[in-house]
Amino acid sequence: MKVLSIGNSFSQDAQRYLHEIAKKEGVDMKTVNLYIGGCPLRTHYLNMLEDKEAYAFEFNGQKTGLEVTMSQVLKSDDWDVITLQQLSGKSGRIETYTPYIEELRDYAKTYCPHAKIYLHETWAYEDGSERMKSMSYGTAENMYNALHDAYLKAKDLIDADKIIPAGTAMIRAEKAGLKMHRDTCHASHGVGRYLIALTWFRALTGKDITENTFSDLDEAITEEERKIVIDAVNSCF
Repeated sequence: MKVLSIGNSFSQDAQRYLHEIAKKEGVDMKTVNLYIGGCPLRTHYLNMLEDKEAYAFEFNGQKTGLEVTMSQVLKSDDWDVITLQQLSGKSGRIETYTPYIEELRDYAKTYCPHAKIYLHETWAYEDGSERMKSMSYGTAENMYNALHDAYLKAKDLIDADKIIPAGTAMIRAEKAGLKMHRDTCHASHGVGRYLIALTWFRALTGKDITENTFSDLDEAITEEERKIVIDAVNSCF
């Protein structure tokens, strides 16, 4: 399976362990992330128009040092799945998605007509974070509800094949008592990124993750944390 993300640091979080988890589960999965930190859909759209060499090329969860254009990577392989996402801070506002997400979908399909288009549902920030307060959500639950609704609307807008419910899994794990963020915003290097990667793996392959034992994480997790993560992910499917 070949998976391409046109994303930012949130897809970087998602792909850090995805290839290795797939490998451990017996799935041959190539993962590429087109990375620009803090990149919204509008900037991806402008980069598309200018064919701008603006993206750091991340391969199988690792930085490569290469800078590429979107078209170069779209043309480089017969991608099975291409993921799109909005900047986390804008994810709760559907008006920020359009017309950019439609144009990006069409562009991706021009080069990869057989690829499935998935939306990566981003996640809410940590309760009490100053960044979230500045956006007037008040609570992580409110931010999650707004972004979840927006991604559902975006799915209908572009007739996407699937939503990867990372934000849903994240908030359910938090409600079960886990601390999921490393900086009140991004996923933690251990349990947070592990949960996001498992959510992607389950969404991409449909395979059971209940007995997953992947442990090659940048931060160790306990077996109790692993169980909570797996339960949270499974509850989304």
